[in-house]
Amino acid sequence: TLDFQREEEVLAHLMHLNPGPLSPSALRNIFREIISAAREVQMPFGVAFLGPEATFSHLAALKKFGRATRFGPMTTIQEVFAEVEKGKFQYGVVPIENSTEGIVNISMDLFAESSVKICGEIFLEVSHDLVSKSGQRADIEVIYTHPQAHAQCRRWLGTHLGEIPILEVASTGVAAQKAAKNPNAAAIASAFAAPLYDLRVVEARIEDNPGNVTHFFVIGSDAPGPTGKDKTSIIFAVDNIPGALYKTLRPLAERNLNMTRIVSRPAKNEAW
Repeated sequence: TLDFQREEEVLAHLMHLNPGPLSPSALRNIFREIISAAREVQMPFGVAFLGPEATFSHLAALKKFGRATRFGPMTTIQEVFAEVEKGKFQYGVVPIENSTEGIVNISMDLFAESSVKICGEIFLEVSHDLVSKSGQRADIEVIYTHPQAHAQCRRWLGTHLGEIPILEVASTGVAAQKAAKNPNAAAIASAFAAPLYDLRVVEARIEDNPGNVTHFFVIGSDAPGPTGKDKTSIIFAVDNIPGALYKTLRPLAERNLNMTRIVSRPAKNEAW
C-alpha cells in the first residue's frame, strides 16, 4: 500500500542522518528516485497531471513520485479529475493556489463536483524563464503563456516587452511547444522546458516576486488514514442568514483548531 506519510518519514530520517558532503536536497532527490523505482516494481500505478511535459504540474508530480512512475499528461485540469475518478490513473496532481496570484479557481470548483479525495500536497518553487528558438529578444513577435504565468510575470513583461502581444494557452508546456514551432515566438515556461523542446533562454527568472511558490494537491479515490498531524479540507454551504458562517466556524475555535485558509466560491446553480 502506498503510504505518503511513511515515505516522508523515511526521507526525513535520511536527511537527519546525512553528515554531508551532499546537500539535504541532493540526498532527498537521490532517495526519491530509489523509492520511485522500488515502488514501480512492487506496485505500478499512474499519475495524471496538466500537460504536456515540463509544466509546473509535471515538475510537482516528479518531485512527489519520482521519474520511474508512469505519468499521463492531460490537456485540462478537468481531465485530470475525470481520469482519476474513472480509475484510469490512481492519482492526479493539480495546482490549488499560488503565493502570488492566490487560488486556482477551476481546481477549487472541481472538488465540489467530484468524488476524488485529497491524498497529499506538494509545494513547488516556481521560477519562470522566457524562452525561444534563437534566444534573442529581437526575434520575438509574440509571447505564449499560461494565464497564471502571465500574471506572475506581468510587471517584467510590461517593462521589457510591453509592445509584444501576449497569447494565453492551456499550460506553460503548451506555450513551449508553440514557441518551438515558431522562430518569432517566445514562451514563458520552466527552465526544464528549454532543453526538452530545444529552446534557448532569452531571460531567466522573470517572475515579479522571488520566492514564488505553487501549492499542489495529490488527488485519488481513497482518502489516506490519519497520522496525528493532518490537514483537513472541508467543503460546505451555509444559509443566507445572519451569523451563519460564525456558527459554522465556532466549533473550530472552541477546539483550538487553526484554520489556514477560507475560500468563498459561487454556488453556480443560483444567483446570490
